[in-house]
Amino acid sequence: MEVEIITYNPKFKNHFIVLNKAWLEEFFFVEQHDIDVFDHIEDVILQPGGEIFFCLVDGEVAGTVALQKINDTVYELAKLAVDKKFQGQKLSNLLMDACIAFAKEKKASTIMLMSSTKLDTALNLYRKYNFVKVPLDETDYHRADIQMELYL
Repeated sequence: MEVEIITYNPKFKNHFIVLNKAWLEEFFFVEQHDIDVFDHIEDVILQPGGEIFFCLVDGEVAGTVALQKINDTVYELAKLAVDKKFQGQKLSNLLMDACIAFAKEKKASTIMLMSSTKLDTALNLYRKYNFVKVPLDETDYHRADIQMELYL
């Protein structure tokens, strides 16, 4: 099994959307803000200085995550999704490692995220990486009820 983490490639754009819609529909629903991001991935995530990572397993997209630039020192971890058939293989760890390395390379001091307390597996992953709970800022997402930050 060959596992590779790559940065955004437009040919995988639809995989980013499909993987994220799948978990959203399983646990919540696709919100208007999600649709806006999916419709304008390059403008919302990449153009301001963020990145999208894909985890490929034997050339197949197994997972993805976005890191959005908030400002020169803060990035937001968003849209982390792993295909059901690849879950349990620690691929989310590789995606997290890529995000942290990218943020450090950009001299960021903080990675923040918004999540839901319904997502135990995700929260356990974030805690493993030393994200800590902070007061919840205003958010466009109805599902978000927890905010966490990692100090680099």
